[in-house]
Amino acid sequence: MKTLILIFFASVLTNNIALTYFLGMCPFIAISKNTKAASGMGMAVTYVMVITAIVNYTIYTFVLIPMGLEYLAFLIFIIVIAGIVQVLEMLVERFFPVLYTSFGIFLPLITVNCAILGLSLFMILRDYSFLQMIFYSLGSGLGWWLAIAAMAGLRRMLMLSEPLASLGDAGITVILAGFMALSFFGFSGILPA
Repeated sequence: MKTLILIFFASVLTNNIALTYFLGMCPFIAISKNTKAASGMGMAVTYVMVITAIVNYTIYTFVLIPMGLEYLAFLIFIIVIAGIVQVLEMLVERFFPVLYTSFGIFLPLITVNCAILGLSLFMILRDYSFLQMIFYSLGSGLGWWLAIAAMAGLRRMLMLSEPLASLGDAGITVILAGFMALSFFGFSGILPA
């Protein structure tokens, strides 16, 4: 149980998929202008991460490995991610139309979000068990959600200031992401990687 808790907190803090590996930066930078949209995107990414990790783990472990088709993992993982994102997109459009509008093109772009594919590949490379994979995927999703929500809060505060105009909105966001990554790096002495 201790290992599962460590995997969870490490994936949220010290191995944050957005701030340690810089995966999923496109929606991270684009959607983090609004705190409500950022929180909704964080929830969507967490949902997709957990569901795709479960499905990809199951397919990889019980279909691809026994049949000797491990080389198809990338293709299968991307197909599973695309299918799950399509279902999520239909649900958000149906039940949360305002949130769907605020996401714009970035909700379907979760399909090509490298954080989701990276999660599936990390769980295979690290040879996680099913329970470890569940804790890792949930922690990674919540860590990405924490990072985008914090970025949205920081960017909201920036609206009250006058940052250097030459950096532009994206430049300031990248600098903030760097500072956030450094602050999350500070947790590395607390939790093992």
